Order: sequence, then structure tokens, then C-alpha cells
Amino acid sequence: MNRSKFIVIIPARMNSTRFANKMIKEINGIPLIIHTARQALASNANKVVVATDHKIIYDLCNSFKIEAVMTSSEHNSGTERLIEAAKLLHLNDEEIVINVQGDEPLIAPSLINDLADFIISKKIAMATIAHPLKNYADIINTNIVKVVLDSQANALYFSRSAVPYYRDGFADLNKISLPTNINILRHFGVYAYSAKFLYSYAKMTPSILEQVEALEQLRVLYNGHKIAVMITENEHAPGVDSEADFLHVKQILQGKN
Repeated sequence: MNRSKFIVIIPARMNSTRFANKMIKEINGIPLIIHTARQALASNANKVVVATDHKIIYDLCNSFKIEAVMTSSEHNSGTERLIEAAKLLHLNDEEIVINVQGDEPLIAPSLINDLADFIISKKIAMATIAHPLKNYADIINTNIVKVVLDSQANALYFSRSAVPYYRDGFADLNKISLPTNINILRHFGVYAYSAKFLYSYAKMTPSILEQVEALEQLRVLYNGHKIAVMITENEHAPGVDSEADFLHVKQILQGKN
């Protein structure tokens, strides 16, 4: 398969619980979801599609000439929305799908390309990205998801807690630096799948782990499948989970403009 042959699908629901209607909030006169889609379009993807549950987002995408599909408002996760979009697009089993969250307007196109190359070259069914955390504040921040790996760089577990827990360091709150042999990884919420594996996700048994952590990728691990993790030294570009995040990203994008 051509290494650059992949599709980006961007799930974008209107009713975010932490920051209402964030997908249509404007920066420099352009909605957040359009900023994200344009970053994806700057990658090597042969197609970029927004999968939404709301006509306002769908119409905005059309007005900015971004391809979009309407999906159900009943989905419990972005992955479920992605699956419906893949079916609407009639993706065959071998196609590679990159899942980029709609609230990532600063995502690097090169990162998307690297993840696509990673899953294709490794011939694996699902992959994601992580980078080393450098400071204690990030490690204990429950909005930052951490991932623990096995010896083959596959995910063992994802958590909002500090994992692995450094017993001799974290117990002392005055310690804010880590020993060099501790590697705590921040998970980027960007995924790559074969379409076949994406379709199989719909048949997997839901897990109590994904419910208590509010991390849908735990369903994959719970059902015995592997998630390969690509390590990057590049830090996570700011996303938009809250109004404060939005104002921060807005400042960055206005500065670039």
C-alpha cells in the first residue's frame, strides 16, 4: 500500500459537556472545527471528512468546502461516530483511518503523516501516539491522559492518574522533578486503525474501565487487542477542552496570523 494513502475522519459533536458549542466558536472568523480540518488537509491524507451530529456543523463545513457526513446524535463516543462515518463512506477493510479530534486546531500535519506511516509500516490494526512528560504538574493533571507500555511499545493501560506511580517521589509533594529512569508518557488522543479493526470495535464488549476513566480506548485493551504506541519527542499542541483552553489557542492562532 502507498504509505501516504489514508483517510482522516474528524468526529465533531455539537454538545460538548465541558465547553458548549466549542466546534463552532470562531478564531480569526473561522470556526474551530474548520481550523482542525485544515490542519488535517495539510497532511498527506487522500481524504479528510468531518463526521458530525449537527446540521450547523455540517453546513459550516460545506460553506468552507470541507467534506462532511451527518451521523447519529445517539453515539456514546467519537469512535462510534467514526464507525458510522466509515460505513457511510463505504471504506473497505484495508483502508487506514486516522481519527483526529475536532478540538485539535494546532495538530501538526506531520504528526498525522508519521502515525499513518507507523501503522502501515508495522502492519498493525491500531496505533496511537505518546510523548514523555517532563514535569510533576502535568503528571498529576487528570485532564492529561497517561499511557503505560509493555516491552514491545504496546499499551498496557491508559489512565488519568499518574501511572506508573513513582512511590519514592510522588509521595513527597516537594519533589517536582523526575529521575531520568522514570518515563511517564502523555497520550495524544489521535488514533490510527485499519477500517476492518474499526468495524470490529462495534462488536467489542464495553468495559467498566472505560466508564470509570472516561477513556474509550480501554475497551480495546479489555477485549484483548493491542494498541501500538508511537513515541514522539514533540509535545502535545494545545487542544480545546475548556473555555480557558480556547482563549489560549485563540491567542496562539492570532499570533500566527
